[in-house]
Amino acid sequence: MTSKYYITTAIDYSNGEPHLGHAYEKIGADCVARYRRLRGHDVHFSIGMDEHGQKVAQAAEEAGQTPQEWVDTIAAKFQAAWDELAISHDDFIRTTEPRHERAVKELFRRVQEGGHITEGVYAGYYCVGCEAFKSEKDLEDGKCPTHPNLEIKWVEEPNYFFEIGRFRQKLLDLYHANPEFVQPRSKYNEVYNVVEGWTDDQKLSVSRARVPWGIPWPDDETHVVYVWFEALINYLSVTGFPDDGYGATWPADVHVIGPDIVRFHAAMWPAMLMAAGIEVPGKVWCHGWVNTGGARFSKSAGVAVTLRNLIDRHGPDALRYFVLREIPWHADGNFTWERFDTRYTSELADGYGNLVSRVLAMLGRYSGGVVPDHPGPTPLDAAGDELIAAYREAMDAHLLHEGAEHAWRLVDRANGFVEERAPWSLAKQGKTAELEETLAALARGVARITLLASPFIPGKAQAVWQALGMPGEVTSATWAALEHPPTSGAQTTKPAPLFPKDRTEAVTN
Repeated sequence: MTSKYYITTAIDYSNGEPHLGHAYEKIGADCVARYRRLRGHDVHFSIGMDEHGQKVAQAAEEAGQTPQEWVDTIAAKFQAAWDELAISHDDFIRTTEPRHERAVKELFRRVQEGGHITEGVYAGYYCVGCEAFKSEKDLEDGKCPTHPNLEIKWVEEPNYFFEIGRFRQKLLDLYHANPEFVQPRSKYNEVYNVVEGWTDDQKLSVSRARVPWGIPWPDDETHVVYVWFEALINYLSVTGFPDDGYGATWPADVHVIGPDIVRFHAAMWPAMLMAAGIEVPGKVWCHGWVNTGGARFSKSAGVAVTLRNLIDRHGPDALRYFVLREIPWHADGNFTWERFDTRYTSELADGYGNLVSRVLAMLGRYSGGVVPDHPGPTPLDAAGDELIAAYREAMDAHLLHEGAEHAWRLVDRANGFVEERAPWSLAKQGKTAELEETLAALARGVARITLLASPFIPGKAQAVWQALGMPGEVTSATWAALEHPPTSGAQTTKPAPLFPKDRTEAVTN
């Protein structure tokens, strides 16, 4: 029986255009989704837009548009970016959709019926950038550390509150029972310490007065639902909640998020679900920041590198590969043009691209483009078996950078195998059996590498899959094809250079 795998990313806030920070998260989650499909899982991959809140209303006003006009424009730009980067999502949820409002109101009803909503007045510091209240201990030099260039405002207003402290012990029990609920471990410790420090009467403000753009608070239209309280519910909205059958997708197997929102997802969200009597997600995976010149990519941080320039540099597949190979999926990492160019040349052009070109050229020259029927095994097959096992272990653990490393170790091993066997010498010496064994092993090796690489560089992987004469789409290939590539007898062709070195550099450092 095929097991389902429901993966989500944070929905992107609609106050600006997509940048590398957004793309890194989507590319990584897409890599996980594609890997899980290769493993045979029934994947449901959801992304989308967070379209309510004060920041969105302000951005729309500055642009001379209504909030709905603004979010429609921004959503189209994000969708176009994800199409270009081959993000294989199954759903694109927008929080302005009726299905989302319906899910929000139903979950609120369940929480309220449980007696977990009260009224009161909130007074405290508020960061518009985070759309969140901040305590003094959360601030650094009187500023939000995530948005240091934005003014922190003191706000006093009537609010509805979620009695989140009632779930303190249940959350701690969840963390104890499932120590991998929040990963990496540093984020688990952060969330655990925050929740442990709550009091049993801890309250969370879940409405906003005087904010015109949001889902109206049920039975009190002088308030809107707090943007975070309603945005998190998108993960349920895409399952069809509250209709019968939503449990076929829910609970999520993993929420992929950034470091600044881990507490919302790993503490607030499961508490909301507990209050509504709904099963909590399986895991919250927190990736790190992408930094450039010491500053992380974000609209408010003012980093000038654009996603357009990044894609134009070497193409969408190269960008996908670089960020996942260069930046650990569980820690912060740096982006530089020099490193991008170096990996493009050494690992994509001179590594995988050169291997594919050599192998297909030799198949054309020595066997009429047909892969010989010679099952092996050879030392290259043995190396492939070993590296596939290492790749699987890394990818199962969401260590995508290690998965890419293992795949490209096989590239190096295959290129070394070419030099060791020297097919041109075997052909010259008339050693037909050895030549056929070598060419068949190389075809299998390229097929295996292509499948391992397909979650990282899906477009180029498809081009190679077709050139190898493999049936169907690379995205529909099975794990069995990775273990035993069906290359014997395939009619190959030689594709255009995969990673040309003469690409015009659209950006200079």
